Parts: sequence; C-alpha cells; structure tokens
Amino acid sequence: MWTLKKPDPVKLIIGILGCDADAVDVAVDMIKARFGPCDIESQAWPFRHTEYYANEMGKEIVKKFVTVEKLIAPDKLAAIKHTTNKMEAKLAAVLDNDLSRPVNLDPGYIEPSKLVLASTKNFSHRIYIGKKIWAEVTLIYSKGRWTSFEYTFPDHKEDRYYDFFSQVRDKLVQQLRE
Repeated sequence: MWTLKKPDPVKLIIGILGCDADAVDVAVDMIKARFGPCDIESQAWPFRHTEYYANEMGKEIVKKFVTVEKLIAPDKLAAIKHTTNKMEAKLAAVLDNDLSRPVNLDPGYIEPSKLVLASTKNFSHRIYIGKKIWAEVTLIYSKGRWTSFEYTFPDHKEDRYYDFFSQVRDKLVQQLRE
C-alpha cells in the first residue's frame, strides 16, 4: 500500500486586470490587506489580447501580477477564488467610475512544475476542485522553460509573463528550501 503524502505548499499568485493603473494599485492594496505582504510584483502591462472585458472594464485595460509572501496549501485555491470574487465586488463599489467591473482578480498558484489558475467556469480542460470552482494547469515548467497548451490564454504565452513566472518559481524554490 502506498503512503499518502501531504502536498508541498505553493506560491499564491493573483493576476489583476484593471480598467487603469490606479484601479490596479487599489486592488494590490486590498490584496495585501487580505492575504498579507506581497513579495513579487510585475509591471502593469497593457492588455490587448481580447475585447471580452471591454464592456465591463473599458478599453484601456492593464494587467499586473502579484505574489503573496506566505506560502499556501494548494487545497485553499477554491476558497481564495471566492474571496477574490468578493474583493472584486468591493472594488467596484469603492472605485470612482461608472464601470460594472473595474477590476478582475484571477488567483492561482505556482509550484515548481506548473502554474494553476482557478475559474468559476467549467470547460473540457478544467477539473472541479470544490466550492463551485474549477482549476486548470495553464502552463508547465519542464527542462528549464515554460510550456503552454492549446487552451492557454494568449497573454500567458508571452515571454514577459514567462520571465515573471520564472522569477516567482525561483522564489518559491528558495522558500521551500528554507
């Protein structure tokens, strides 16, 4: 009989889509207040990969990633997705604009071999993880590089994202060693 093993902790990463840089900054502050200090933050990049969010967020969307310093258990992802959904509603109420969804928060985690993202939507490549939340392996890390899939979001296939995710992965590996 095999011995069951508790999974190693993982690095919480939250992708932030915002109607502008100010909205993203407010979201980062809210993330820090809820989850604790953020140890790695990406630049805020223009997001022009789809018009999907334009009606809710406007046309000048920016994207940024933050990671939380304290590692988490991977089975906390569904609860974290519920928390970030509630945070989105609070942000819509406090940000001074006429947009229905000025910020979109997408939590996930990085472990040494992959990037996993949570979703409220089921699809063929997603697995149910409980609490009405699904998850997908968005990228894998193998032989020193990130590899995408057919279903991987187009922006997650960019080198600047890979560079950031590698920085996060390196930090995680260091934290696991300590």
